[in-house]
Amino acid sequence: MGIIIASRKSKLAQVQTDLVMSMIYQKHKLICDKLLLDTKGDRILDVSLDKIGGKGVFVKEIEIAILEGRAEAAVHSMKDVPYAMPEGFEIVSMPIREDARDVYVSMNGIPLEDLPRGARIGTSSKRRSTQIMELRPDAIMVPIRGNVQTRVDKIERENLDGIILAAAGLKRLGMECIITQYLDLEEFVPAIGQGALGIEALKTSSYIDILKSIEHHETRICVDAERSFMRRLNGGCHSPIGAYARLQNEDMYIQGVFELNGKFIKKDILGSKYDYINLGKLLGEKIINA
Repeated sequence: MGIIIASRKSKLAQVQTDLVMSMIYQKHKLICDKLLLDTKGDRILDVSLDKIGGKGVFVKEIEIAILEGRAEAAVHSMKDVPYAMPEGFEIVSMPIREDARDVYVSMNGIPLEDLPRGARIGTSSKRRSTQIMELRPDAIMVPIRGNVQTRVDKIERENLDGIILAAAGLKRLGMECIITQYLDLEEFVPAIGQGALGIEALKTSSYIDILKSIEHHETRICVDAERSFMRRLNGGCHSPIGAYARLQNEDMYIQGVFELNGKFIKKDILGSKYDYINLGKLLGEKIINA
């Protein structure tokens, strides 16, 4: 009997779940099945996330399915997972992270810096739009939501110059050929957990050891450091927030951005990778005290 893994119905969510199922099969020769679910975040596409409940709108129905025993686990994009986990649940495993960068996709191949004045750029992320406005204060930001293909289609439909997406999603979908430009991590800080997958299950799950076996330790401590930063700032979809942690031998370097009292603040920190949770918290405090 295989593990039933819950997933959103979008193509990207299913591809990500297939990746995890494949890792489990390669390691344990265990065949898993998918349980496909609609979430509130997938159904309501004409309203921004902060107005319909923030990040949790992509995970709540999935957690209910696990509680009811219809699935044993779920695969999430870590950037969609709130920092507060419901009672009894945990992110038991994070496989190796994909490219964390944001990318610019345009239909005419013109990079951001060469766009004409007043260019129309699509994104519903406050973090992305705030950072685009830092690079191109003359740009017009156009809110767009939906799955990857829907957003790409909106470039023509809504007469946009281009849109901002996550590199990881396009790579997993085999669509990296449409990327016009990778946005540099130093000047365009990604969402917390961007590019990483998390496997959620009940702490009491009988499959926990199998799920933990595909964990990638470096991914785990970097994403947990970013989430510690988010927890310290109480960040969700309501404020532009982003962080990216990377390892340099025994050290961890984290960059973070956050909007505080109408001011967009960027800070960084370097410290021991063994102190990763505290590092994320200290970076949050640097921003509060800026």
